[in-house]
Amino acid sequence: MLVLLPPSEGKAASGGGKPLDVGALSLAGLNPAREAVLEELVGLCAADEAKAQEVLGLSDGLKGEIAKNAGLREAGTRPAGEIYTGVLYDALGLATLDAKARRLAESSLLVFSGLWGAVRVGDRIPSYRCSMGVKLPGLGALGAYWRAPMAEVLPEAAGDGLVLDLRSAAYATAWKPKGEVAGRTATVRVLQSKIVDGVEKRSVVSHFNKATKGRMVRDLLTAGRTPDSPAELAEALGDLGYVVEAGAPAKAGKAWALDVVVKEL
Repeated sequence: MLVLLPPSEGKAASGGGKPLDVGALSLAGLNPAREAVLEELVGLCAADEAKAQEVLGLSDGLKGEIAKNAGLREAGTRPAGEIYTGVLYDALGLATLDAKARRLAESSLLVFSGLWGAVRVGDRIPSYRCSMGVKLPGLGALGAYWRAPMAEVLPEAAGDGLVLDLRSAAYATAWKPKGEVAGRTATVRVLQSKIVDGVEKRSVVSHFNKATKGRMVRDLLTAGRTPDSPAELAEALGDLGYVVEAGAPAKAGKAWALDVVVKEL
């Protein structure tokens, strides 16, 4: 099982660990692209604060992120699972997993990133600011930039089991599973069910969508469930108490769409 996650916009502070070693990150095939993005981002933020603020889309209150980016090569590092924060990661609660579930998280969770492409939660990185929606002057739009290196590396990382794609739209642009891999990929939509005048009404949730997905991944990890296919995922989630409606793709080579229906947020 490979679980694709979005990063968080806000991040914890860089740790006191040793500085970044790009060569030590997982998915080594992405390293040349990582070095290119890192080089341009650091150079931009060190040379031209006003331009960096514009390119990164930062408010005046977030201008401190520019200096942080300029010092990325010297900053301390922490495991990526500690750097990323926010609703999904709070619900996932990596720090409170038992040892077995933590090992499963480190082997199966992949966090997409405008700067790193994708990292595993155990990879040591500094805190940074660079979303997939950024368009760097030299490299262009990062979502498009990452497509070629991702296409080379991610199919192998996906192995022969389930790919559970929980990314937001901006990060999904960097890699779209194709062919046989797409056929064992599942995307998840969270719907809230309410009874209005005796009739069930369903609506897509936004903020609590992230929390539900975080809890769902945590429950799979703590139960040691590693489904091999979207159908097995639907069965596993059902066993864990989720109401799941699985829609098989209309034709081969397309991802499955799963709806997780919740009543309480």
